[in-house]
Amino acid sequence: MKSILITGGARSGKSRIAAELAAKAGGKVLFVATAEAGDDEMKRRIEAHRKARPKDWQTIEATTHIGGRIAENIGGAKTVIIDCVTLLVNNIFEEHGGKTVPAALEKAVTAEINELLECIKKTKADFIIVTNEVGLGIIPGDRVSRLYRDLLGKANQVLAQGVDEVYFMVAGIPVTVKKN
Repeated sequence: MKSILITGGARSGKSRIAAELAAKAGGKVLFVATAEAGDDEMKRRIEAHRKARPKDWQTIEATTHIGGRIAENIGGAKTVIIDCVTLLVNNIFEEHGGKTVPAALEKAVTAEINELLECIKKTKADFIIVTNEVGLGIIPGDRVSRLYRDLLGKANQVLAQGVDEVYFMVAGIPVTVKKN
């Protein structure tokens, strides 16, 4: 089984490439959506993503503990798409109720990513994981934003080490970073 991490900036084509790879692989697809509709604009984005997905794809909405949720819902899926780790890490921040204790948040993010990697090892399906690269811009101006950037960066590093292939999206074009 193959595991792929697709990273890049916002609107760089990550989700589109993930969907194309899954369609190309054929077979049943399990789509794991990590977004929460916190406001009207986000509700519209989520709805647009739902409408864009093929009707025969199974979708689960899982804000955290996605490794366990995938194991419970895998069925006969040949490919699992996780879209996206960026929001998954944000959801962990939200679960902590605005308490930005770095050690607790790092422990929770690390546990989540390790649970996902363990799921990938145990599941007989291909995985396509979408995440954002948020460390390429200016240094965030506040402590919470810097902590978020740092923890997402660490999560991305661990995932990149644990998967078979990594692609960085630039203006809709995938650039190979790692390929086994």
